[in-house]
Amino acid sequence: MKQCHIPADGAATCPRSLDPGGSPGTLTINQLLLESRIGLERVHASDLEREMAAGALVVDTRPVDQRDRDGDLPGAVVIDRNVLEWRLDPSSPHRLPIAGDPARRIVVVCNEGYSSSLAAHTLQRLGLTRATDLIGGFQAWAALRKQSG
Repeated sequence: MKQCHIPADGAATCPRSLDPGGSPGTLTINQLLLESRIGLERVHASDLEREMAAGALVVDTRPVDQRDRDGDLPGAVVIDRNVLEWRLDPSSPHRLPIAGDPARRIVVVCNEGYSSSLAAHTLQRLGLTRATDLIGGFQAWAALRKQSG
């Protein structure tokens, strides 16, 4: 597997690979994930409550079956991953009223912290520059909660 290099200036370079069809310039999912995380100030599960208290919008993108199985994330707004950008994009006519401030901190939470990184990066590209995600996702938060008793 090819590795991405992150020098001290934070400008990652990831060697491009060939996709199965032979098209040059494609990335593997691991490379895409790494590139997506470069601009994120990711949140640790132990800091999520503090982020919420400071006014962050926490968005749970887990599918309904995972929420039914594992429970809700208190204080989070549930937005299905397939409509996330339309519900939070400041220019979208389908934006939720709670997403009116493009400078607001947004913490995206998925099940394990992978798809949330990709989603947060996309939100940043839409102008939501303070969008980020939860390291380890809901499972990290649930494990910490269980540990705390």
